Amino acid sequence: MKLRKDEERLDKKNMDTPMFSRRDLRRLLLPLFLEQLLSVSMGMADTIMVAGVGEAAVSSVSLVDSVNVLIIQVLAALATGGAVVASQYLGRRDVENAQRGAAQLYSVLLISTVSAAALVLFFRYPILRTVFGAIDDDVMRFSETYFLVSALSYPFMGLYNAGAALFRAQGDSRTSMTASLVMNVINIAGNAILIYGARMGVLGAAVATLIGRVFAASFITLRLARRDNPLRIRSAAQIRPDARFIGRILAIGVPSGIENGMFHIGKLLVSSLTSTLGTTAIAANAVLNSVCSVANIPGSAIGLAMIPVVGQCVGAGEKGQARDYTGRLMRMSYIGIAAANAVIFVTIPWIARWFSLSPEAQAMTVRVMRSFNIAAVFFWPASFTLPNALRAGGDARFTMLVSMASMWAFRVVLCYLFVQRFRLGLLSIWVGMYVDWVCRSVLFYMRYRSGKWMEHKVI
Repeated sequence: MKLRKDEERLDKKNMDTPMFSRRDLRRLLLPLFLEQLLSVSMGMADTIMVAGVGEAAVSSVSLVDSVNVLIIQVLAALATGGAVVASQYLGRRDVENAQRGAAQLYSVLLISTVSAAALVLFFRYPILRTVFGAIDDDVMRFSETYFLVSALSYPFMGLYNAGAALFRAQGDSRTSMTASLVMNVINIAGNAILIYGARMGVLGAAVATLIGRVFAASFITLRLARRDNPLRIRSAAQIRPDARFIGRILAIGVPSGIENGMFHIGKLLVSSLTSTLGTTAIAANAVLNSVCSVANIPGSAIGLAMIPVVGQCVGAGEKGQARDYTGRLMRMSYIGIAAANAVIFVTIPWIARWFSLSPEAQAMTVRVMRSFNIAAVFFWPASFTLPNALRAGGDARFTMLVSMASMWAFRVVLCYLFVQRFRLGLLSIWVGMYVDWVCRSVLFYMRYRSGKWMEHKVI
């Protein structure tokens, strides 16, 4: 009955009227914003709690999380591929094929996450040593522990990402917000119990994260399996690999995954440079990454909304509406990013004190954060929010090529020159990142204006 109602609702969308009302956009955006705020706030609380164990502990968690983010971002890119396919089918009012695509997304992510977990379990020490080189013995010991337990959570993150992407493809962002709430509350409560109560230190932080991800994956998978969900998986047989649908998902997911993978490999190389600047710089960089995530919340939330909004418009053949909604969402992104960064610019001296840093690390954090606030207002939305509109239109290959070329030509090369040749400090590494943003912004905006991003066939 619910499936028939969904089909009837989609049939009623007259192509001469807006596909998303202001109320639709608010219902989509508000939970996404709250989800991002919750996730980032809990992440900051996580860093603060680990920092209480010492700078070696927070440095190890920061280094391992830079590897974890690489893996998670690749999984998120694959989930984006599934969300684009599902949203375009829903825009075309083809619920049956949207459901098949949803099942195949689970197939792709289960295979990927189990493979990634096995790789880390067997090769965690050589991976850490290759990526980060010579780091203090205490930092390496903590890193191995945290990496091992983190790997066990990858399959659960895959399930969570798949479910969250499919709910957002339907315009339902409240469910993923609720799952994120469950995950992060369990994580923080677990930290309090295991780090401070049981005195487990870094191991306690890793176990708390694992438990939170297990619960989030279970919650969102059970919600997706409800009978009234048009994208529910009806049986395990539906997850059996289907080359046709997997090909459509990978057509978006693989370029996005390569883009995210290469982007974060570049960031890992830059992180290895940070590790040569000493424990103070590593600790400051860890705090900066946490606080920057708060500053980016509006753009990140709107970027997630781009996928279902633009994807459904393109799937329905409404290219004019796809362009109009992209422009509207981008304006909102710039306003939100400006407001968030203005607040952090003023309050960062107080925020830095929360993390139990040395005076030198605090001063470094304030100086670099303020440079980030200024650059982000002008270049972050066009660099990271706008590309999701292009991907939703099927233009994932272009975003991949631009991101990879800009990352390696500017961020990586410049950072190595700044640190290795000119012996500059942590701020120079972030300046290399800002130059990368400028290049991305120009090229993505030109592509959006050309309209070529909507000329790809996804389904």
